[in-house]
Amino acid sequence: MERVLKLTSQRAVVIFSVSSCCMCHTIKTLFCDLGVNPAIHELDQDPKGKEMERVLIRLLGRNPPVPVVFIGGQLVGSTDKVMSLHLSGNLIPLLREAGAIWL
Repeated sequence: MERVLKLTSQRAVVIFSVSSCCMCHTIKTLFCDLGVNPAIHELDQDPKGKEMERVLIRLLGRNPPVPVVFIGGQLVGSTDKVMSLHLSGNLIPLLREAGAIWL
């Protein structure tokens, strides 16, 4: 848990992903298209990825847990939550507040 919390506090936007996941790719592309430079942690390429995945499963209450997005150190959730925020117009203000985008 400590490693995940430390990683989530190091950047305005942090995404936990698996490199072969199409929904992870979609979320990463969305943030990049919005001008965000997120920290991306590919669980399948990290030696402690399985351990972090177990923590994320507990936090989200679902398996598989990816993609998981943190903004401003706070858990936002997975694809459904991020897309809901985006479609409702609430994602951009959240990103501005966290310092992930300036315009």
